[in-house]
Amino acid sequence: MSVPGVFSHEVMAPDIRKKELNNIKIDTLNPREAAVMMLCYPKQHELYLALILRPTYNGVHSAQVALPGGKVEQEDANHQEAALREMNEEIGVPQDIVEVIKPLTRVYIPPSNFWVYPFLGYTDQLPQFDRQIEEVDKIIEIPLADLLDETNVISEILTTSYANKIEVPSFKLDGYTVWGATAMMLSELKILMKQVKAL
Repeated sequence: MSVPGVFSHEVMAPDIRKKELNNIKIDTLNPREAAVMMLCYPKQHELYLALILRPTYNGVHSAQVALPGGKVEQEDANHQEAALREMNEEIGVPQDIVEVIKPLTRVYIPPSNFWVYPFLGYTDQLPQFDRQIEEVDKIIEIPLADLLDETNVISEILTTSYANKIEVPSFKLDGYTVWGATAMMLSELKILMKQVKAL
């Protein structure tokens, strides 16, 4: 099955972000590359997804909910290998127990000038998480059913690294507001899962 693509990102993109993306030529900015893992696993007879809470620091992604992942390094053979390595480093899940189901659509993040490549992964084992304290303040376990629940799609007024008091489409998951690039990537996962359920 093909992935939903860019239109699924736009559902959860703030208007200011959509306008910005329409007015820039990304390739001329020499963006860096990162990769993230959408790790799904069974827990309590349900499918769960692992998210992380970034620590508070002096940077554009301070205290944000994110997917485990990070910058592609020279030693990484490809984006998928980077996503698996970063997942292992940040939340302690061994790479060899994770099956990568498929890549999803990359997302550009203007404030940090990154192309982010997301991957959908699955393990049939309940992970024994071990967070990287410097990079991860908390591991957040979300039932996939909560992501698919339309009542968890909200709009909030937020002050971000690039705008003051803007209306931002978000997911409300386990009490956390998930917005920005993470929400855009989760939107694609949500639409993909709904397509699978409809088959």
